[in-house]
Amino acid sequence: MTENITPDETLDCRGLSCPMPMLKLKKALKSMAPGTVLEMMGTDPGTTNDIELGAKKQGGEYLGNKEAEGYISYYIRKS
Repeated sequence: MTENITPDETLDCRGLSCPMPMLKLKKALKSMAPGTVLEMMGTDPGTTNDIELGAKKQGGEYLGNKEAEGYISYYIRKS
């Protein structure tokens, strides 16, 4: 599913610990147009637990994630 997603913007949260990725996600989604897709790259394992609910709370739709070398990419569409 996520292999076919082309993000409109990328947010690099690698190396950041909770709650910073969620705070940066909130800020990024505020400035995005509805329907656009954000790729958020992260290394904090806690992000995987928080991302779906966090995206929904910030007006986004969690589309899934993809593991890469040393990090995970999370995909969120601005509602």
